[in-house]
Amino acid sequence: MSRQIIVSSTPQEARVAVMENARLIEIFIERARDKGLAGSIYKGRVNRVLPGMQAAFVDIGLTKAGYLHASDLSSMALPQNLDPRLGDADIEVEAQPATVENGDTAQAPAPPAAVPIEERLKKGQEILVQIAKEPIGSKGSRLTCNISLPGRHLVYLPLSQHLGISRRIVSEQERERLRQAVGPLAPGRGGIILRTACEGLSKREIQGDLRQLRKIWGRIQYKAKSAAAPALLHSDLDVILRTVRDLLSSDVTRVLIDNRRDYQRVVDFVETVMPNWRARVELYERSEPIFERYGIESQINKALERKVWLKSGGYITIDQTEALTAIDVNTGRFIGKTNLDDTILRTNLEAAPAVVDQLRLRNIGGLIVIDFIDMESAAHRKAVLEALTKALESDKALTTILGISDLGLVEMTRKRTRESLVRQLCEPCPACEGKGHVKAIATTSYELLRRIRREATLNGKPASITASVHPAVANFLRTDQPRALEDLAQELGVALELREDPALAPQKFELVANAKA
Repeated sequence: MSRQIIVSSTPQEARVAVMENARLIEIFIERARDKGLAGSIYKGRVNRVLPGMQAAFVDIGLTKAGYLHASDLSSMALPQNLDPRLGDADIEVEAQPATVENGDTAQAPAPPAAVPIEERLKKGQEILVQIAKEPIGSKGSRLTCNISLPGRHLVYLPLSQHLGISRRIVSEQERERLRQAVGPLAPGRGGIILRTACEGLSKREIQGDLRQLRKIWGRIQYKAKSAAAPALLHSDLDVILRTVRDLLSSDVTRVLIDNRRDYQRVVDFVETVMPNWRARVELYERSEPIFERYGIESQINKALERKVWLKSGGYITIDQTEALTAIDVNTGRFIGKTNLDDTILRTNLEAAPAVVDQLRLRNIGGLIVIDFIDMESAAHRKAVLEALTKALESDKALTTILGISDLGLVEMTRKRTRESLVRQLCEPCPACEGKGHVKAIATTSYELLRRIRREATLNGKPASITASVHPAVANFLRTDQPRALEDLAQELGVALELREDPALAPQKFELVANAKA
């Protein structure tokens, strides 16, 4: 399938859309006031070591301290151990799985038996760390000491000795050719993961990328020796250049950019890193906003909705909570043409790829539970699971499926490295305070009557009480409970006045007690 990368940028934010046959499949958003931090390398200072959690909190100069687990700690990351040469020290260190944005991964050898973190880190100690996951919600950044520097063709692991190849390169002949291309350069000078973009490239092109990354590592080491912690030592590319670096491949027909300055930046970057793709970078000069012309704005808005309709008339609902994301599949308006089992199967088969599309577009990660419509047939359950697994092949994020239960439930995980689209673009509703529902008008009305009674009895009997309410509450009391206020006023011996205030939320009210003269 042909793809396009469409970029819309202003001084306030940059948005990068990945389109596949006019359909939005991924959206990356970066705001100037809230620039992405993943990949940034810091010289930090340990704030606290928690033996019970085998973790530490590290001050890297941000509002919240970063979280470092013992499994992400490398002895090579201590500044006093940094070698001023470009990673030439022949030292064996722990090698962890490395992941970059386009999904190229390689599993490193298992680390040796872990030494307790309290024996490796002390409060106040300086350490070199990299942000592996952006701050999400109330949590600080997830940190790692297993530094990785992504390039166009490979990922350089300066504190590892691991050599890996993207699992997306399936030809064993090509994999062996790539091993031969970088093998002589790897020993003692850091680990290497060859990305999918390496496939078919010459030895010279691959080695050139590696030389550039080693120069970057040398500059980081030099800064680390003189900088006072906490200090930023290195930032990854911004979202526009990062997306071009990671996603521009043979199936991308063009990169269309609506800002002349960013267009020139991308042209300069492409001419330096991947000159063969220069002709595919274009400047958009029409007056119509680029995201509106290509239908991207409307697709983003739909991606913020809870319900997603399927072509058959069925639908899925998506509910994100702090602990997990629940996805429910329903037949909706689809009634089928044969029997109920066939209708359920067809709806579930249609829903499986739609669910994956939404996970990618909304950037939903963590624990995910999919509630497919109940299927009596084991063969049908197997077919749906296979459809889901096949659809996930196009997802570059690391996913794990735990199978499908007799009730049609699928538990899965998806690697989360940044905020979901909903949390990026939305905030909790001020009316429902993020609960997703509000009190009924009747509930608010009866609560108002109870609060009037409380105000009149606990704080000394006032001469009168004025209640300001939303017009919907006032209308309910006057039509459904016409005598409620009159009876309460007579019972309490207090004059009651009801005022309408459209500025109040329907679930809010204000009481003012007026003392006796």
